[in-house]
Amino acid sequence: MRLLIAVDKTRFFYMNQFANALKLKGVNYQIIDDLDIYGNSKFGKKYLRWITTPKKIQNIIDEFKPDLILTERVSHFSSLITKMDIPLIIFLRGNYWHEIELGKQTLDKSKIKQFELSAKEKIAHKCFSKSAMILPICKHLEKITKEKYPENKIQVFYQGINEEDWFLEKGDIKLKHPSIGFIQNANVWDKCKELLILPKILDALPKVNFYLVGDGPFMKKILPSLEKYENFHWLGSLEYPEKVREFLTEIDVYGLLSGMDMSPHTILEASIMKKPVLATNVGGIPESIQNEKTGYLIEEGNYDEWIKRINELIQDKEKINQMGSNGHDFIVKNFLWEQIANEFLEIIKKNNLYF
Repeated sequence: MRLLIAVDKTRFFYMNQFANALKLKGVNYQIIDDLDIYGNSKFGKKYLRWITTPKKIQNIIDEFKPDLILTERVSHFSSLITKMDIPLIIFLRGNYWHEIELGKQTLDKSKIKQFELSAKEKIAHKCFSKSAMILPICKHLEKITKEKYPENKIQVFYQGINEEDWFLEKGDIKLKHPSIGFIQNANVWDKCKELLILPKILDALPKVNFYLVGDGPFMKKILPSLEKYENFHWLGSLEYPEKVREFLTEIDVYGLLSGMDMSPHTILEASIMKKPVLATNVGGIPESIQNEKTGYLIEEGNYDEWIKRINELIQDKEKINQMGSNGHDFIVKNFLWEQIANEFLEIIKKNNLYF
């Protein structure tokens, strides 16, 4: 089987791991940036490129001759593939429809922006409806997707992790203890707004140190209420995966304060490094945590429960170690790329997309 994977270049790290696991099972693959297909012609311009098929993509198809194409975006690239006699599989990692509604609320109301958003929605509908299969990243998103496209083939497909990439590694990052670490970008308000309950937790736990890694346009709405606390520390963005691995090595407990999430990779990373996880009980987050075994799920806005669970863990080193060990075993059993690759091939076979 020849599989063409077209994703954002920031996702190459993960998709190379997935593709390498598939290669061990006899799959030939190529990974491309789905936006790097336009070249330097006049058709590379934002709107003109929507009405033509770039030579670059046609050359890739002609030379590689893929049997299947996997992408993560409902974009012009995906819409072009729907015109070809090649099955298109969409790996859906986020709630596209909710994000579109957020965009309508936050973007300016100019005619150009309205036209652009409308055009993108039409392209997305075409991609979803004509795709050979949609693979939502969690059960929560699967339910939403089936409501939108009940006639499509839809099945959950989790992302994976390589255990050998996530090991204890002391480095330059030195933290004060006890410590709770958060890794969260502030690019989507509905995701990061739950961080606004953190001041109440900081107030109640002055001897616990809270470290936040991440950046983004909404961080300026988050940080002012946090930076006045001596036990809060913002580290900005960290180099991935090396510095993130050092950070996870140093922390005692991993935390995720989120108002909207599907299947955060940071939970896999922290768990496989034997850190107990405290996280908001929203979206697909519960699917990668075993409540009261690998960590604790906490309802939105319930800062009292955060305070209780943090106190409980930092006062019981044995519980931290046991939960961390449970988390490692749970991820290894369910989320290694080798297993995810097997599941992908089973999905392909079961739905008669190849073989």
